[in-house]
Amino acid sequence: MAKTGISFCDNPEPEFYKMAGIGTPDPIRDFEPDAKNPHHKPSALRRLASTAVTHIIDIVTPPVCLHCHEPMTAHDTLCPTCWSSIDFIRPPLCERLGIPLPYDVGTETISAKAAANPPNYARARAVARYDGVMRHMIHDLKFHDRHDARKLFGRWMCETGRHLIADADIVVPVPLHRLKLLRRRFNQSALLAAEVARSANLPHAPLVLVRTRTTTPQVGLTRIQRQQNVSGAFTVPSKSRSVIQCRRVLLIDDVITTGATISAATKALLEAGATSVDVLSLGLVTDTAASIGL
Repeated sequence: MAKTGISFCDNPEPEFYKMAGIGTPDPIRDFEPDAKNPHHKPSALRRLASTAVTHIIDIVTPPVCLHCHEPMTAHDTLCPTCWSSIDFIRPPLCERLGIPLPYDVGTETISAKAAANPPNYARARAVARYDGVMRHMIHDLKFHDRHDARKLFGRWMCETGRHLIADADIVVPVPLHRLKLLRRRFNQSALLAAEVARSANLPHAPLVLVRTRTTTPQVGLTRIQRQQNVSGAFTVPSKSRSVIQCRRVLLIDDVITTGATISAATKALLEAGATSVDVLSLGLVTDTAASIGL
């Protein structure tokens, strides 16, 4: 029997049904609104055609859980078992680093870590802890060419980063060096940034930030070694500076570990004239997942 996805709790909020992809229209599969007329609605014939195409797609490629491949009733979602095993990051959070806090004091709070070593970016947010199913899905995206979860990832990121998106002028992904890009054939952060930009109706600038040199894989490096490894590794070419000057940048990465990479990228963006930089990612390595390699 096909399964349906579930939300965080027994009485879920509507936005989390949207994140799960349950009972909500797919913005690509159903219709794209007229950019010049946001109140435009598709004709009855177009809706009928879209429904027919959707049924055909469901027959040719039946919906399955994006992680374990259990049969499902809708595309682009997870089964209850996989969904419930993801440790989504919810408030209370550190306002600067986005890391979970032990209790809610009722006001915006920064962690001791952020107070002792303030980041150069304004705010960071992540969808979930980088472990279990989330870790496997990110690895599938990065190393196994599994792009089928990108729509779900995009919805999750838009919900998690809705306050950051509301303040952003442009979306920029953390880049790969050109040699790594040639080997991998795609930049996972750019794929995520494209989904966020499309859903949020923001400009996407995947070529503005450039990684100028190759860096040692970060796996196994200490915090200091990671900082040294990526120091000076990013720049904004002079021909691209006008794109981000005096604009609020939303920087997209797949995983935040120690923050060394996003700090180095933020430094380059701010030096190029960006007004501010917020960071949004899928995964966050917390103390409970710090020993897991990327």
